[in-house]
Amino acid sequence: MNSSSRCTVTLLPDKRQRMVPEGTLLQDAVRQAGIDADIPCGGQGRCGRCLVRIEKGQVWRRPNAHLTSQQIALGWALSCQTEVRGDVTALLFPEKVRERFVVSGTASLKVPRRVRPPRDPVISQYLLELPPPSLKDNLADLERLRRALASASGVKNLEIDLSVARGIHQTLVEGSWKATAVVEHALSGGSSRLVALRPGDAVGTSLGLAIDIGTTTVKVVLVNLRSGRIIDTASAFNRQMSCGEDVISRIVYSQRGDGVRHLQRLVRETINGLIAEVCALHELEPEHIDHVVVAGNTIMIHLFLSMNSRPIREEPYAPMATSFPAVSAPEVGLRVNPRASVYCVPAVAAYVGGDITAGILGSRLHQREGLALFMDVGTNGEIVLGNSDWMAACACSAGPAFEGAGVECGMRATNGAIEDVTINYHTLEPKVRVIGGGAPQGICGSGMLAALAEMFVTGIVDKVGRVNTAIQRGQESGRRRIVDTSHGPAYVLAWASESDTGQDILLTEVDINNLIRTKGAIYAGVGVMLRGLGIDARDIDAVLIGGAFGQHLNVEKSIIVGLLPDLPWDKFHFLGNTAALGAYQVLISRRMRRKVEEIAHRVTYLELVADNSFMNEFISNLFLPHTDIDEFPSVKEVLAQASLNNTQAVAVGERGGR
Repeated sequence: MNSSSRCTVTLLPDKRQRMVPEGTLLQDAVRQAGIDADIPCGGQGRCGRCLVRIEKGQVWRRPNAHLTSQQIALGWALSCQTEVRGDVTALLFPEKVRERFVVSGTASLKVPRRVRPPRDPVISQYLLELPPPSLKDNLADLERLRRALASASGVKNLEIDLSVARGIHQTLVEGSWKATAVVEHALSGGSSRLVALRPGDAVGTSLGLAIDIGTTTVKVVLVNLRSGRIIDTASAFNRQMSCGEDVISRIVYSQRGDGVRHLQRLVRETINGLIAEVCALHELEPEHIDHVVVAGNTIMIHLFLSMNSRPIREEPYAPMATSFPAVSAPEVGLRVNPRASVYCVPAVAAYVGGDITAGILGSRLHQREGLALFMDVGTNGEIVLGNSDWMAACACSAGPAFEGAGVECGMRATNGAIEDVTINYHTLEPKVRVIGGGAPQGICGSGMLAALAEMFVTGIVDKVGRVNTAIQRGQESGRRRIVDTSHGPAYVLAWASESDTGQDILLTEVDINNLIRTKGAIYAGVGVMLRGLGIDARDIDAVLIGGAFGQHLNVEKSIIVGLLPDLPWDKFHFLGNTAALGAYQVLISRRMRRKVEEIAHRVTYLELVADNSFMNEFISNLFLPHTDIDEFPSVKEVLAQASLNNTQAVAVGERGGR
């Protein structure tokens, strides 16, 4: 192989071309051609999802179990495991287009739209009326501004960037010597900073942005900094998903070539797209976003800041930072006021990040007297146990299934998603509830758990998640709901004629196994923490569930599948996106910023990787609901009732509460 040779790679069906050195991975050629193809495993060759067909040319394939010799003979290859050895033509197979933007109001942020202006704001605005210079008063514009601002606000130690100073005269003239000064206050001591000077009376136009960078989803919250009112929120899939569906895959991807910069670019594009979307909707200027607060898990923040995340994956799992340096918007490529500072909420440890410290703040766990369990259920499952006296946290990799990724008909919890399911015991016919009403487009995490619970109670699946293809009930309804697919047997929730996509919406046995592993990892984390601290689940006074996924969750069905501990339903509280809520509070209040930094230092981190009992707990949870049914007495009672009287409809939706 001659690395100095150049090869032409042609990518079908779009006929895009790229010149690359011989030996380049086909995956890299695809990316360099401007195509964001999905690489869920981060290029490790584990998932087999980057399948392409070599139409012409010479390549070298690394040995991989996903391809048989017959497939190779027909030209199939995995782009992440295939090197270009000459001019190559390859056919790409586009993935199903994902919904990119969802402007969702404040539904997943449980804060009132009318809030009191913050008493100790990070950003303040001052309307200044300056006397124009004259022969009797020819003080320089900059000093004239300092004098007026000190008189209006008491701000004396004011830092003014050269970029602001250059435009002072033009701004004052344009506003007839009336201007609005936007000042960022120092957290404790130090100098305040002039962020913007706008002509005339522009008080009330200063905006702030709180961002929750999730592994699967990015959410932005646009805020009026004067009133503290949330203007709107918007969310989208994190474009980094094309380079790995979980954080470990992205760490692996980041170590390849310019992987870190590429991942930073993808999340930056996701955020900037959301900023443009929500600002355009409300006819606002992104340049008026004067302050930004970002919450995210530790890996997401490292990648956002283009920091090396490799140490997080390797023992002793020590990240480069948990308290992050302040940066300006241009340093991270955000299209807002170029003088806006970007504050990243501090993390606790490698796998408990700023999204959790922000979540603790938003949930007020740190103020509770009784023992509370806080769970942020998403791609990564983080768990915090404690109260106002102490807090301990752990984390486990759950995977993106609950957020709709990696599931045949999965989608996020937005309009068109099936969010709840009941199944008639006699006929096995389902009834579905769709977010926003209308025909379903897919199924979100809460709908998957509801469907799984119903399928378990009605006997469609057994305790290990196998679909009972021999089940006879429902034959009289005409079409059987249990069908064969390329991913094994499946249960049809909506026929193609009933769906908005024109395709069957179903849960396959592969999907079910994925869901069981996901819920198993989360509950295993709960079990290890409780046992490690010597606490019985019955001693928990409240279970606080964060994350957008949680707001659609059905408590009873989540207990049936073994995701949540078997406790009285009134102990469960669904709080919505607590990471975004905490970031919002930090955005508008210096006191909340000090509080979130205090929280980050108070939490004790428990490393599950070093705890041998976690794997035992995890294996015990790969059943519905658990290998030890006595841990779930209410589920044991339900199953006994179903077994005792097969003629009685025991679908969850037809039972009363406990």
